[in-house]
Amino acid sequence: MSPDTMSTPAAPADAITAPAVPIPPMPARYGAISGEPHPVPAVPEGVVPPELWRQEIANPYPDRNPTDIVVDPDAAFLFLILPEGRALRYGVSVGRAGFAWAGESVVQFTRSWPRWKVPDTMIARQPELAPYSVNNGGMAGGPGNPLGARALYLFQDGVDTLYRIHGGSEPEYLGKAVSSGCIRMLDQDAIDLEQRVRHHARVLVLPSFDNGNRTFIY
Repeated sequence: MSPDTMSTPAAPADAITAPAVPIPPMPARYGAISGEPHPVPAVPEGVVPPELWRQEIANPYPDRNPTDIVVDPDAAFLFLILPEGRALRYGVSVGRAGFAWAGESVVQFTRSWPRWKVPDTMIARQPELAPYSVNNGGMAGGPGNPLGARALYLFQDGVDTLYRIHGGSEPEYLGKAVSSGCIRMLDQDAIDLEQRVRHHARVLVLPSFDNGNRTFIY
């Protein structure tokens, strides 16, 4: 057969790109929230995958007591343990390399629209944050404050760990390692969790075994 009459071989089956599967519409629980001192906008459609939506599941930590919180940084999940073998699972963003924290702590207190008081260690790395230092009174709660609508303050043996579970996570960064150690949530989820958590609830942040393959934002 001459080259002019040779047929073109078919492309391998695995070379055919399957069409992208669209992310389902966001549930109503991620709509805009009214009645807050500051706006809580709806989470945009098509940004947060369903596995990171708040949902009730079978309790994956049966050794933990109801009202305990467990954070799995590598899976980017926070679990609130419920009675009768159930748990609420929330998607989170976690600490980037070199800033992650692990261990046992308690929720010493919570705050709505908390003031952000930047620790001296962070100011040493980012001097532009000096206007929001502890000595300067921090940044008032509201739009632009990275702690978002709610914050849970984690203490260990009566001492502030300086780590928080808080809202204000940009939806596009959910599931990634982006912060200086804190656990970020969507504001809708942070509000929901803060309403459910009890004073001095136990918090276990599991150690990270990530090998540095995450996408870091800053």
